[in-house]
Amino acid sequence: MAAAIVDAHLRSLQPGHLEDVVSTDQHTVKPWFDGKLDFAPPVRDFVNEGFPLEGGRLDVVRGRTVAVLVYGRRKHLVNVFVWPTTEADSEPLSGTQLGYHWIDWRKGGMEMCAVSDVNRDDLADLQRLLAQ
Repeated sequence: MAAAIVDAHLRSLQPGHLEDVVSTDQHTVKPWFDGKLDFAPPVRDFVNEGFPLEGGRLDVVRGRTVAVLVYGRRKHLVNVFVWPTTEADSEPLSGTQLGYHWIDWRKGGMEMCAVSDVNRDDLADLQRLLAQ
């Protein structure tokens, strides 16, 4: 799964693939997903914590359409892939693939996987914010 997520992250960095909806307003990004997915991703802005919401998009990971929330961190981008799950909540698992850090966790019926070239501590900070 990590390889598929990192591949999707790398594709998003190609010109014109990062965001389908460009907005720092969670009240614009969240409704954009309505009707495009069979679930509502949790969209929140963390600008005060140093992770401004940049926008969102749809992506496909292992044949499933997922929501992707795009956050900024200094001059870096963080993609957070979100999809529903019936599996139990889980503690974060993390790793590195092709020089990119990732963290995957499940909470409240959603699985999330954040990936970026930011340092591990920054990525863990965003994961904690999203898991609250």
